[in-house]
Amino acid sequence: MFRAFLLSSVALCATLTTAHAQTTPVVNGDTVSADLEEIVVTANRTPTPAKAVGSAVTVITREELEQRQVRLVSDALRSVPGVAVNRGGVLGAKTQVRIRGSEGNQTLVLLDGVELNDPSADSEYDFANLLVQDIERIEVLRGPQSALYGSDAVGGVINIITRRGEGKPRLSAFAEGGTRNTAAGGASISGKEGRFDFLVSAQGLRTDGFSTASEWRGFSEKDGYENGTAFAKFGFQALDNLRFDFVGRGTDFEGESDDDFGNGPFDSDAGVDGKQFFGRAQAKLDLMDGRWEHILGASRSHLETRFLSAGDPTYENVGDKTKLDYQTSFSYRSDALPDLSHKATFAAEHEEDEATTDSSFSSFDRSISQTGLVGQYQLGVWDDLFLTGSVRHDQNDLFGDHTTYRLTGAYTFEATGTKLRASYGTGIKNPTLFELYGSTPTYNGNADLEPEKARGWDVGVDHSFLDNRLLLEATYFNQRIEDLIQGSGQTSNNLEGTSRVDGVELAVSASLMENVTLRAAYTWTNGENPTGEELLRRPEHIASLDVNYSFLQNRANLNLGVVYNGDQRDTIFDAFFNPVGVDLGDYVLINLRGGYKVTENAEIYGRLENLLDEEYEEVYGYGSLGRTAIIGARVNF
Repeated sequence: MFRAFLLSSVALCATLTTAHAQTTPVVNGDTVSADLEEIVVTANRTPTPAKAVGSAVTVITREELEQRQVRLVSDALRSVPGVAVNRGGVLGAKTQVRIRGSEGNQTLVLLDGVELNDPSADSEYDFANLLVQDIERIEVLRGPQSALYGSDAVGGVINIITRRGEGKPRLSAFAEGGTRNTAAGGASISGKEGRFDFLVSAQGLRTDGFSTASEWRGFSEKDGYENGTAFAKFGFQALDNLRFDFVGRGTDFEGESDDDFGNGPFDSDAGVDGKQFFGRAQAKLDLMDGRWEHILGASRSHLETRFLSAGDPTYENVGDKTKLDYQTSFSYRSDALPDLSHKATFAAEHEEDEATTDSSFSSFDRSISQTGLVGQYQLGVWDDLFLTGSVRHDQNDLFGDHTTYRLTGAYTFEATGTKLRASYGTGIKNPTLFELYGSTPTYNGNADLEPEKARGWDVGVDHSFLDNRLLLEATYFNQRIEDLIQGSGQTSNNLEGTSRVDGVELAVSASLMENVTLRAAYTWTNGENPTGEELLRRPEHIASLDVNYSFLQNRANLNLGVVYNGDQRDTIFDAFFNPVGVDLGDYVLINLRGGYKVTENAEIYGRLENLLDEEYEEVYGYGSLGRTAIIGARVNF
C-alpha cells in the first residue's frame, strides 16, 4: 500500500506542478550568471537558451548534488526522467545506466568533452567509480542523438561538466565517516589569477561494504571497496578572444566481489581492481565579436580493469580511445521582418578505439577507427519559434558508411509560460569489438554482425506557473531499433524484426515558498524485443521525489529523497547456458540528509541512506546497500 501510495502521489504531483530551477552553467569554460536565461550545451553541441531546445533534456546542478549529499554520479541520475540505473550489488559493482529503454552501451557519456565509453567493455561506461566532487552540472539529453554524437548515442547523452577555478584562491575540504567502516574525504584548491584559472583536487572513498551476493539469500561475507580520484583543470585566457583549457582525471579503485557461474552469485574471494585516466586539451577562438567560434580539441581515455579470484588476476580488459575534433559555429540575425536568428555549426571528428583482453583462456587486441562529419542549422523566428536540423556522415573502417539525421522544433507562448517541443532522430550503434572478436570458454564473437539502426521521436510540453516558481514537463517518446544485437547461445546475432519502446516522462519541481523546494519525476516505459518479450532490467514504473527545506536564515537545511523502482525482468542461465527469465520485485528507498553551517566557512552534516533498510536487487542475486548512517564536516577558506 505504501508503494502504491508513493507512486500515485509522485505521478499526481508530476501532472500538476513543477518549477524552473536556477542554475549556474559553465559553457566552454565560462560561467554564466544564474540571473540570465538558462543555457543548455549538450542539446545542440553549442550553448543554446533552454527555451530554444526542442529535445528533452534535464539539468542537475551542483546545488542539488550538495543538498542530496550523493557521492556517486549514478545515484544522482536516479532522479532523472527516462533513466534507469542497475547496480550489480554493493559499492564498486558494475553500474549500468539506460535511457528510454536503450541498452547501457547505447548511452554516450562525456566528461568535459572526453568520451568515457570503454572500447574493451562493450563500448559501455561503468558508472561504479565516478565520484561527484567538483562537478558543476550534469546534462541528460534523451532520444537518438547519433546525428550529433555518432555511435553510442542511440538512447541519449549524459554530459558531465566540472567547475573551474574563479575568484580568489580557495581551499575546500571535507571528511565523513559512518557505519560499515565507511569513510570519505577530499580537498581542492581553486582560483583565478589574472588570465590564469586553476582547480586541483583529490578525493577518496572506502567501506567494508555489504555482501555482493544478497544477504537475505543467506550470504554474509562483506565485500569492501576503495576509490582514490585526482582531478586537475587549468585555463589560460591568452587573448580576449583566445582561450586554452586542459583537464585531467585519474582514478584508482579496488573492490571485493563474489563469483557467479550464471545462476546467481555466492560468497567467494573474488574481486576487481583497475585504473582510469581521462584527459583533454582544447583551444577556443572567437571572431567577429563572438559570432564566429572555433574549437579545436584532443582527448584521450584509458581504462584498465582486472578481475580477480583469490587475489590472482583471471581476466584483464584495457580500453583506449583517442579523439581529435574541430567545431566551428557562426551565428547572425537579420533585421528585416520577420525577425530571424541563424546559427550554422560544422564539426569534424576522428576517433581511434582499441580493446585488449588477456586471460588464461583467450586474448585479443583489436582496434577500429571512425571519422564523422556533422552539419547543423538553427533557425529562430521572432524569438518564439525555433527549428533545428542536424545531419552526420560516419566513415568506418569495418562497416559501411552511415548517415543519420535529427530534426527538432520548439515554440514558446510567453503570455502563458508554455513551451511546445518535438524531435525526431535516427541512430546507429556499431557492434562492439568484443561482440565481433571476443571469446571466452562459453562465447565466440561474430565478425558478420551489422550495426543496430534506431529511429525515435518525442513530443512534449513545458508549462510554468507563478513567475516560473512552478513548471510542468510532460513528454511522450517512441523508439524503434532494428538489427538489435543480442547474445544467442555461445555467440551474438542481429535479431530479425524491430524492438519497440515507448513511454511517458513527467517531471516536477516547485519553489512555492522561499525556503522549500520540491522536485519529482515519474517514467512509464513499455519495451519489448522483436519476439515480444519484455526488455531486461527496464522497470515499467520509476519515480522519485526530492524535498529540500532551508531554515535558520539558510544556515541549516533538511533534505528528503525517495526513489521508487518498479518490477522488472532479469535473466539467469541454466547448466547448458540457456537463458531463464526471473522477476525482480519493486522497492522504495528513503534517504534523509541534513546540514548546519556552524560558521560562514564550516559546515557539519549527516545522512541516513536506505532509512527503512529495504532489501532489494537490481540484478538477480546481487545484494543492495542496506541502511547506512554518515556524519561529516566541510570547511572552506
